[in-house]
Amino acid sequence: MMRRPTVYGSISLLFLASCAVIAVAQRGGWRGDRGWGGDSRRGVPTWNIDPRFLPDTFTFARVRFDSKGYRDKWATDYPDSDLNFSLRLQQLTALKVNPNPVIVDLSDDELLEYPFIYMIEPGDIVLRDDEVRGLRRYLLNGGFMMVDDFWGDVEYASLRRELKKVFPDREAVEVPLEHEIFQCVYPLQEKPQVPSIHAAGRYAYDGQIQTWEPRYGSDTTRAIYRAIFDDNQRIMVFICHNTDLGDGWEREGENKWYFEEFSVKKAYPMGINIVTYAMTH
Repeated sequence: MMRRPTVYGSISLLFLASCAVIAVAQRGGWRGDRGWGGDSRRGVPTWNIDPRFLPDTFTFARVRFDSKGYRDKWATDYPDSDLNFSLRLQQLTALKVNPNPVIVDLSDDELLEYPFIYMIEPGDIVLRDDEVRGLRRYLLNGGFMMVDDFWGDVEYASLRRELKKVFPDREAVEVPLEHEIFQCVYPLQEKPQVPSIHAAGRYAYDGQIQTWEPRYGSDTTRAIYRAIFDDNQRIMVFICHNTDLGDGWEREGENKWYFEEFSVKKAYPMGINIVTYAMTH
């Protein structure tokens, strides 16, 4: 079975404040920097982990895969997204977090060392046979995969086709807002939709903030969250469709309005809820 890092204290993975806006603003705050140049951490501060607790440390693990389109789609938002999200987990939760995210391949045995993995931009993903076998083994042994940042019917059909190779007898189903994954830390009132920083607009339609990215022939104005469950009704794959939570993490240091509107209110609360669910089930 998948080994999960120890959860410390009665607050488990809960934020150390009850409101996302207050928590990030006061404990973390807006980091108006990017760390360009020779800074490999892009301006994201690091921290020390007691070597005694390394086996009990959460590490953000990003999945590397092949695409039909341009190369390295799996690396979208990297490394800023992974670094920023790891920082916020360390600052604002009781979870001990590795400051150094990793990249994993679905065919490698070391995949089983990470109970949470993150896949991004799978709109034209292609899985090899060894990756299909590796992902199936990982998920059935207690692993959890979050899928993020893809839009429209065509991209979803591509992902669905590849996941059917992994689980021919299981279908991804839409997850209701009442499900624990939306309520376990932050009781969300809606399914959050985060656009890229370039698509976001304050006054797109009748004064409403644009939260979607258009795709030809598809209605992308509604975020759709789907899941593939195991036989015990544990979510194995959580699919965040028509939303880009990773951009909310990546771009937090670029624009204060975007940080406050999308990072603080949507991307981080949903991300924390997802990790909390993954690490406690």
